[in-house]
Amino acid sequence: HNVPEGLAVAIVMLGQDFTLLEIALWCIMTSLPQPLMAVPSYLFIETFLPILPIGLGFAGGAMAYVAVFELALEAYEEVQSWLAVLSVGAMSGLCMRAVQEFLHD
Repeated sequence: HNVPEGLAVAIVMLGQDFTLLEIALWCIMTSLPQPLMAVPSYLFIETFLPILPIGLGFAGGAMAYVAVFELALEAYEEVQSWLAVLSVGAMSGLCMRAVQEFLHD
């Protein structure tokens, strides 16, 4: 996900009076917090490992909520067919499951 962040920064800066070197440096700067916070994040996770499943469950629930109540409704507004939305959703889920089974073996 670092590439889209860098591209977003670069696209905005290209329309202004920045040199390519300055743009490249700012794109790199957007990724610096990740390695700097890697060790504290690891220590934090090690400390709170017993409650990690609760946090992961909350994150999964939030993603499911967004998928159902945001993306599915937006897809319905676009195509005006619940059959199409549910069919594509089911096929996507089956494809993801098939890939997981293929990679697991």
